Amino acid sequence: MSTRTCKTCGETKALMGFYSTTKGGLMTECKECTKARTRRNRLVNLGHYQEYERKRANLPHRLAARNAYAKTEAGRIAGNRAKRHYLDRNPVKRAANIACDNAIRDGRLTRLPCEVCGSKAQAHHDDYSKPFDVRWLCSTHHAEWHKHNIPKCPDQSEAA
Repeated sequence: MSTRTCKTCGETKALMGFYSTTKGGLMTECKECTKARTRRNRLVNLGHYQEYERKRANLPHRLAARNAYAKTEAGRIAGNRAKRHYLDRNPVKRAANIACDNAIRDGRLTRLPCEVCGSKAQAHHDDYSKPFDVRWLCSTHHAEWHKHNIPKCPDQSEAA
């Protein structure tokens, strides 16, 4: 028999249209129905999958592998490409950062210590449309703020 009927959609398809099982047989649901079920399950349980991926990405062997790759020539090229892509996608953020850095350089804006712990700080924008309205946060507290909040960024089309 070179065909099989899917138990979900009822269509008769070639055997290549079904995934194999771990026991060497074929699933009773076709590949398209299996993919659709998997997508629905992911959407319904999105929080669970995001948390799982976050924990998985921070496993020690994965961190070590990413760091080792970043030190290779291919890793440096990929990292630079990702940075350029980020800058291309976020012109409003980039413009705010440049304006802020220039103001610090020219003395129009004074760097202050972290407002939480008092250590050396970075300029943080709650609203990228106001480049000189910054809060001073150290790298730890800056990352923590972004972990729990989303800064206001005007529509990218307004920046053009």
